[in-house]
Amino acid sequence: MPTYEYRCNVCGHELEQYQSITAEPLRKCPACGRQTLRRLIGAGGGIIFKGSGFYQTDYRSDSYKKAAAAEAQAGSNGKNAATSAGGGGSDGGGQGDSAKRDKKPAGKSKAKKPAAV
Repeated sequence: MPTYEYRCNVCGHELEQYQSITAEPLRKCPACGRQTLRRLIGAGGGIIFKGSGFYQTDYRSDSYKKAAAAEAQAGSNGKNAATSAGGGGSDGGGQGDSAKRDKKPAGKSKAKKPAAV
């Protein structure tokens, strides 16, 4: 709930009131008792994002970036070993290449062009 600023048009008394957005503006001045209180247009408070959860990839620490780079490097080394061990020829069953494509981890969606026949 926001805090609203008010000022009396007659006596000049100023106050802040913590109210719901849907609440009606105050009209009665607590200082003079007249119905001349007006809600002021204020700058409001800035939005402050605390904790984790909004943009986790923003402002990562250096240790996190180094660990992610090391993990990516280890993943690419393992991928090269798997492709060289699997051979490159046709196995006659017709499922060799498609079986390898089905085992890709989710999240990496790089489309490859089919091999020319």
